[in-house]
Amino acid sequence: MDLSNLSPAPGSVKQRKRIGRGPGSGNGKTAGKGHKGQKARSGGSVKPGFEGGQMPLQRRLPKRGFTSLNKKVYALVNLRDIDTFEAGSVIDPKALMTSGFIKCIGDGVKILGDGDLTKAVTIKAHKFSQSALDKIVAAGGTTEVL
Repeated sequence: MDLSNLSPAPGSVKQRKRIGRGPGSGNGKTAGKGHKGQKARSGGSVKPGFEGGQMPLQRRLPKRGFTSLNKKVYALVNLRDIDTFEAGSVIDPKALMTSGFIKCIGDGVKILGDGDLTKAVTIKAHKFSQSALDKIVAAGGTTEVL
């Protein structure tokens, strides 16, 4: 056995279909494209979404809404998550990231008032909801807006 007598396994290599090579091939004359018409021509096909001249669906449906370029996306943290920290600790966005409560800071961190806070902690964030502020002060904690 050497390089001169290597060949592919039987059935692994398929011959390409030679279209337009006479009637004996079974694919002569119209070469498998039917009779005349747009799809029989070279480069002939309708673009995606074309409905034969009828007003296409994407133009019949109304447009809705828009995406604001100035919208701020805050990372949201609830008080029930902050209650897992030790009493007297300083909680800032970096501490929330290392503990896994937020994935990225984005435009800032907002503290929401869902859950109860039982410890006095110092929280540094970009925004606070009113209910969160009330609960933090009631627990004896302090807030700082970044």
